Amino acid sequence: MRIASLFARRRWLLLVALLVAAAAYLAIGRAPIVDCAAVGGARPICGLHNPEDLALLSDERTVIVSQYGLAAEPAPGSLALLDLETEAIVVAYPPPGPEPEATEPREGWGDPRCPGPPGRAFSPHGIDLAPRADGALQLLVVNHGGREAIEFFEVLGAAGGWSVAWRGCAVAPEDAFFNDVVGLPAGELLVTHMMSRAGAGWEATRAKFGADTGFVYAWDVERGFRAIAGTQGPLPNGIEASPAGDTFFVNVYAGGELRHYDRGGELLGRVDVAGPDNVSWSRDGRLLVASQRGGLLDMMECLRLREGACAMEYAIVAIDPKDWSRAVLYENEGPPMGGATIAIDVGDGLLIGSFASDRVVRVRR
Repeated sequence: MRIASLFARRRWLLLVALLVAAAAYLAIGRAPIVDCAAVGGARPICGLHNPEDLALLSDERTVIVSQYGLAAEPAPGSLALLDLETEAIVVAYPPPGPEPEATEPREGWGDPRCPGPPGRAFSPHGIDLAPRADGALQLLVVNHGGREAIEFFEVLGAAGGWSVAWRGCAVAPEDAFFNDVVGLPAGELLVTHMMSRAGAGWEATRAKFGADTGFVYAWDVERGFRAIAGTQGPLPNGIEASPAGDTFFVNVYAGGELRHYDRGGELLGRVDVAGPDNVSWSRDGRLLVASQRGGLLDMMECLRLREGACAMEYAIVAIDPKDWSRAVLYENEGPPMGGATIAIDVGDGLLIGSFASDRVVRVRR
């Protein structure tokens, strides 16, 4: 009798738990933000598609936007150019119109064994913009579309404006799932491997319980991709290098940390940050971290997004790498945009992007 009673009690507790979870889902689940109106000092610029990562060009008015292809239904994405003065948006790659002619990789850009350009299956994620040793301006792009790879682009400036040209690639190791990339001097790069591509659902679950699912790869043309020992963590996400390129910073998303490593993988320091996504340098020498504060149900709402912007709470946190002091520069939940993944220092404020949004937000500070 006691055993039957115990089982009945457990079934009752399970039912209550399911009802509580359902109630929480209904309470937290929010309709997408479709109104493109300013809220306080935050003004949205709409007409984009999942602007997951951003890079400011030297004219300080043009931004390269990584329009992430993975959302409610996986689809191709693109690189776009956003003019902050006119708010005009131009798709730069793949170019609109007929299928572009196939081009051969250019010598010195990526792996000589690169099979060719990604074409219209292209789906960009993290990006990094930096000059090469030969003076050309290089854009590195994590691509999930058609293949898992780092794509190498050259950014060209002319009287008619900016453009990007595909130059080469480095195809990822089998089962890799990249997130963000940063270039280093002498043609090297670092890229975060977030988790196993084949078992992504299980890996994300393991990460929630603190299991290490990924690490940082280094790449150069002679040695290819190689894991950096000591960089393992639950869902490594954004990555940034020190100005000299001798150390690097990694956002460990499910671990809730920003970590600092030397090039050999020795941990130099760490600081707690909730749900850290991408990271960028501010003009005053601090690291700007997009900190996602929503829970699992918020994330589910964002991943199901089909229009507008998701509403997940976030903060933009500035961290001084010298003493790990921190300051919240901006925080928001709901309109005009949630689910921030990146903030860059522009003009008199911040430009903020999101992985599940039809907009970026400009915040004056």
